[in-house]
Amino acid sequence: MTHLKPGDPAPDFSLARDDNTVLTKADLTGRPAVLFFYPEDDSGGCVDENQEFSALAEAFAAQNAILVGVSPDTLESHRKFRAKYGLVVPLGADPERQTIETFGLWQMKKLYGREFMGLVRTSFIIGADGRVAAIIRATRIKGHAAKVLTALEELVKAGQSA
Repeated sequence: MTHLKPGDPAPDFSLARDDNTVLTKADLTGRPAVLFFYPEDDSGGCVDENQEFSALAEAFAAQNAILVGVSPDTLESHRKFRAKYGLVVPLGADPERQTIETFGLWQMKKLYGREFMGLVRTSFIIGADGRVAAIIRATRIKGHAAKVLTALEELVKAGQSA
């Protein structure tokens, strides 16, 4: 699990996005943000997750939230992935895994008895104050985006991310 916890200042980061912009922690000041980290473009679960976040993008925007997906793939891979599936959420490229590791998500994983290093699928809600408001591990891919949206709505309603 990540070393971060709710209430901690969000780590500094800089992510090139496939829409030719760069997102930094400083860009988040004054409004909530959702960073959802996923393992790789064009794999089954990652397609489902990105499609669900894209389908809910307007609902996240209605909460005044910045929404971005992050994976270790390249900008070119992200552009092809978004075009292939009609995704609307900007994707941050982190091929050097600097942001992924800063958020504590590059960890030892186990699958079918094999151990390997990989990204732990997790979403972070960062409040308008620059602090981690919520950390939501994707234990099930289907419905994860809706779960994150519900958490964001509750935080905004409580005044924690507005």
